[in-house]
Amino acid sequence: MTDPLRRLGQTDIEVSPVAMGCWPIAGMTSLDVNDADSLKTLRAAVDAGVNFFDTAYCYGPHGESERLIAQALGQDRQRIVLATKGGAHWNDQGERIIDGRPETLQRELEESLQRLSSTYVDLLYLHAPDPNVPIAESAGMLRRLLEAGKTRSVGVSNCNLQQVQAFAAECPLTAVQPHYNMLQREIEQDLLPWCQQHNVSTVIYWPLMKGLLAGKLPRDHVFAPGDGRAKYPMFQGEEWRKNQDFVDQLRSIAAGIDKTVAQLVVAWTIHQPGISVALCGAKRAYQIEETAGAMGWTLDAETLRRIDQALQQRGTPYSRAAIPS
Repeated sequence: MTDPLRRLGQTDIEVSPVAMGCWPIAGMTSLDVNDADSLKTLRAAVDAGVNFFDTAYCYGPHGESERLIAQALGQDRQRIVLATKGGAHWNDQGERIIDGRPETLQRELEESLQRLSSTYVDLLYLHAPDPNVPIAESAGMLRRLLEAGKTRSVGVSNCNLQQVQAFAAECPLTAVQPHYNMLQREIEQDLLPWCQQHNVSTVIYWPLMKGLLAGKLPRDHVFAPGDGRAKYPMFQGEEWRKNQDFVDQLRSIAAGIDKTVAQLVVAWTIHQPGISVALCGAKRAYQIEETAGAMGWTLDAETLRRIDQALQQRGTPYSRAAIPS
């Protein structure tokens, strides 16, 4: 059983409230990634009721994520909803370059469509605002790609409210993609209310805070070399201790309703006011099967009360949560 599909913005596109984030299968910051498991994971997502897949031009140095999606899900193109992003790529030194010039956005989408073996995407995001290009110029190109039928809708990712408003003034906006989870709720102050007011979907990433809120990292966990999570304050020192105490409380709550910690957290997230979709990354089939299990049921009043109490006890986390460059 899954939740009813949800409409994206004011379009007729309907998506599952749990979507698969396809960054992990690119293999750039996740360890032990291989094509065979990635293909199985994509198929498992469909079987578990997920119809929404989120990727990007730069998910992999050479579009690895998009190519895997085409290989695994090409036969299901009419059944699934594909989102990709443009305006970011990797240079030869492994540095991420933000490039929101209109000609770059057009070129990258054409290449993404080739990789995805599709003539269109359902949702095309500006991956991040380019500080050297007025966001209105980037928006103008995405509007033209929308009018040309290359995408069915347009979104923005990693933008603040002012940038979102400037973009929306130039191009019909269907979705925004910020980070959001139990410990990082800044968008509730301004971006989320604006999206609700303007009927723009909020498709959030990091619902499990890069695995922290999945309840599977022990207190004495040592991150392996190459694991990008070690650089985040959430995984260090006093913040790590507080977060482990919080997860212990979540573990007790989840056990009481016969759910996993990840399912509890994702279910809470997708039923927060204004949250349309939670992107759940996965590189193994069991991971997306577990998070897809957050659909099809709702949290009762007592469970919500206990979660609220645990959140109050946790207190406000360290605020420096921006995306690392």
